[in-house]
Amino acid sequence: MGESYKVAVIGAGIAGLLTARELQREGHHVTVFEKASKVGGIWLYDPRVETDPLGLDPNREIVHSSLYKSLRANLPRQAMSFLDYPFLKKEGGDDQRTFPGHEEVLRFIEGFARDFGLMELIQFGHQVIRVELVDEVTHEWVVESRTRETESTWESKEELFKAVVICTGNQTEPNIAEFPGRDTWPGLQMHSHNYRTPEGLENKIVVLIGNGPSAHEILKEISPLAKQVHQAIRGPSVENYDSPWQHPMTDYFRKIECARNDGKVVFQDGAIVEADVIVHCTGYKYHYPFLKSNGIVTVDNNRIGPVYKHVFPPSLAPWLSFVGLNTWSVIFRVMELQARWVAKVLSGMVELPSQEAMASSVEELYSEMEKKGLPKNHTHSLKNDEFEYVSWLAAQLNIKPLKRWKEVTVVSFIEWAVQHGENFRDTWDIDKWMQEIDSSD
Repeated sequence: MGESYKVAVIGAGIAGLLTARELQREGHHVTVFEKASKVGGIWLYDPRVETDPLGLDPNREIVHSSLYKSLRANLPRQAMSFLDYPFLKKEGGDDQRTFPGHEEVLRFIEGFARDFGLMELIQFGHQVIRVELVDEVTHEWVVESRTRETESTWESKEELFKAVVICTGNQTEPNIAEFPGRDTWPGLQMHSHNYRTPEGLENKIVVLIGNGPSAHEILKEISPLAKQVHQAIRGPSVENYDSPWQHPMTDYFRKIECARNDGKVVFQDGAIVEADVIVHCTGYKYHYPFLKSNGIVTVDNNRIGPVYKHVFPPSLAPWLSFVGLNTWSVIFRVMELQARWVAKVLSGMVELPSQEAMASSVEELYSEMEKKGLPKNHTHSLKNDEFEYVSWLAAQLNIKPLKRWKEVTVVSFIEWAVQHGENFRDTWDIDKWMQEIDSSD
């Protein structure tokens, strides 16, 4: 066992719980700050929606979870397991499906927290409002949190830590489509973050902007009830539905041509629809209003930077780190390996490169992205690099990568899901697919 420090973990979702476990295993003294009253993060269903359905009002009370009531995982249990804690079907359990509903995922997360004694590390109902370096010599950080006393009053407290790990996820602050007339269009606009059920959309003409997973799931749910569903899509559709009219985007950043004061929505293909509702299924922004780093760590078009290997800001490492920044990496092993890396770096069991070398690596990544024409908001995407990244993390930890890691990635699941069609969750024999991978040369 190496060095032992007092470490704050911000968030008790999957990333936070994995980080707390790994820190505890390395002998660190861990405090987890969680705004909600339970563990689960984005997997903790909350029927509430925000007072501003677009999420533009900075003074709104933020609802962390983006789950809609009927959501099922779009990855199988096997891909949501941890290295030493598989997501098994429980005999007599409520949900035996390979692609379970969100309630079953939450039960798995709660079981993990209980089995590893993490619940006693968590300060529930504590919203973090400030994380700031207060001593550059001793590397001490202050974490200021607040708890609600009454409906209108809060009590704040400050606590000092040697290190802070931010595990707040990236699916809470809505990213809203920009187009002329958006702010004056008279109909209802909402982000998918505030969608829970199709109630209220009956017999409405609905415009969906986006064609990611949330757009397709919401589309399937509202189509039988809505009068019409028009979808602004990026590129050709990968699925066929009977109900929606699909309109390709020629200008990705603009999404639709415009929205008029008379209620009409004009698409980039020239179609005009008199709509009642616009649903922005347009993803999320990285958002860390509590982090005061004196400009060292910034958010620029969804690029958190500079951050070495998506985890450590070079000039603040290892005393500040992030776990779970990456998009296209919802397979939990990425977060698990990141958490283990952070814990072992803090304990001195794994060494980081020099600050200069880490900064150089970040600049090299930015340069490569620029050469490939990739925008800044792809910085933390592992869409085509997941296996290389997890293999790199495993090497830092002296773990031999499993053979299946190369084949079992988010991209591979999406490709196979497309092949199996709209009902892939119930028709795809995942166990057979996994066995074929494990038995291959």
